[in-house]
Order: sequence, then structure tokens, then C-alpha cells
Amino acid sequence: MTWTERTVVRDGVRLVCRDWGGSGPPVVLLHGLAGHAGEWDATAARLRAAHRVVAVDQRGHGASEHLSADVSRDAYVGDVLAVTEQLGLESPVLVGQSLGGHTAVLTAARHPGLVRALVLVEAGAGEPSPDTPAHIGAWLDSWPVPFPSRDAAVRYFGGGPVGEGWADGLQERDGRLWPRFDRDVMVGSLAETARRSFAPEWSGVTCPTLLVLARASLLAPMEIDELLRRRPDMTSVSVPGTGHDLHLQRPGVLTDLISAFLLDARRPTPDHT
Repeated sequence: MTWTERTVVRDGVRLVCRDWGGSGPPVVLLHGLAGHAGEWDATAARLRAAHRVVAVDQRGHGASEHLSADVSRDAYVGDVLAVTEQLGLESPVLVGQSLGGHTAVLTAARHPGLVRALVLVEAGAGEPSPDTPAHIGAWLDSWPVPFPSRDAAVRYFGGGPVGEGWADGLQERDGRLWPRFDRDVMVGSLAETARRSFAPEWSGVTCPTLLVLARASLLAPMEIDELLRRRPDMTSVSVPGTGHDLHLQRPGVLTDLISAFLLDARRPTPDHT
């Protein structure tokens, strides 16, 4: 697997991307909170056979700027726009997991002429959740950092491809492994989703949309029902044997779903007149 590092700068914030190359309609991959662009490596390597693929380390994450003063939803959306413009990704498909999916939704809603299609992986419209920042902060505080070894980190994060994916997001300092993000930046990134609903934006999305859910989804059944009610035209699928990090657990299945969805989305609508 090979990719080229690209740097995009917006308002002084440095964003680092993994450009997998490829030809065809561009695809931009957006990870979730506390994640990193490398989570998409297996998916990107498959998708580039038919697409130009770019995975983004979003602000505050991975190799990108860690201590940004602005972690609003607008800032994340603005970063997507900067990446597409500066890397020449015209009319991209946005694929986002968890909070990255929420960023993709807002980008499509606020800039309807920009986005060709959406693929949301374990991502909702963003209903208010006042307890979420404190919950996520406590979870991050519970990490036994620094990890003494990669193996210890993989075990802590559950082993298998999920543990490997999370361990890949760590950085080595003095022979030990640390998170590649600031804890307070992560919590601050959730502030807006904690206090208000983004359902109106979700209802305004008009591009073809695929919702991929884990069988053990973090989205509540009522939230899923509301997503489908507001977007009855959306395609949705549940992947057996998966949890919230299904993109790490079943990258081949996810790639097949994305490829089939995008192929169908490109077909012209039959003229029945």
C-alpha cells in the first residue's frame, strides 16, 4: 500500500492528508473523533482502483495541527472545503465514520453543489447529547498512557483489527506510545453536538446517501428511525458481526458496499415519460 503525504493549510491550520492517487470520481475519507487517516488504509487501497482517494487527518488529529483554537463544526466543514479545493477534488464523494460522518453531512447540507454523494459509517445527524463531552473526556482520561509497547496498546483497545487501528494512531516518544491528539481539543470538538440538534441540516441533504450501520450500532434505534424518516430516499444497510469501528473490522465488506452504491448512483434514471 502506497500513498503520498499532502499538506493543506487553511487559516494557519495545517492539515495532513494521505493521497492514494487513482483515477475516477474523487473520494474523501473522514475519520471519527480521536481517530486518524490511517484507519482508512485498507478501504483506500481498494477504492483507488476506480476513484481518486484522499484520507484526511482532521484538525486536532494525527499528523495535522493539534492545538487549534477553533474546533467548531464550521471549522471542520471549512477544512473539507479547503482539502477539496487545494487538492483539486471536484465534486467528491464524502465517506465519514462517526464524527467524520457528521462533518460530511454538514458539508453536503451547506454546500449542496459540492458533494456528489455521501457514505455515512456509524454516523447520525447529530441529536443533542449533553452528557457526551463528559463521557468522552472520562473515557480518554481512563487510557493507561503512556502505553509501554504497541502490543499493550493493541490489547487495551480490544485486539484484532480494531486494536491495531487504534494503536496505529499513537506516536512514540522515549520508547513509549502516546495519543496523537490533545484531550481537551477532543472534548471541545463535541461541544456543539452536545447542545443542539443538526436535524434541519440532515433534512436538507439532497445528494445520494448510503448509511452503513454496525449490527451492534452506537446509534439508538429511535435515532436510526428518525434518520430514515427524514431521508426516505436514503439507502441503509447493517453489517453483521460489527461494532462502531466496522470500517476497521470489515474493510472489504465496506468497500464492496461503497463501490456498489456509487456505481448505482452514477446510473442515469430511466425515462418513463
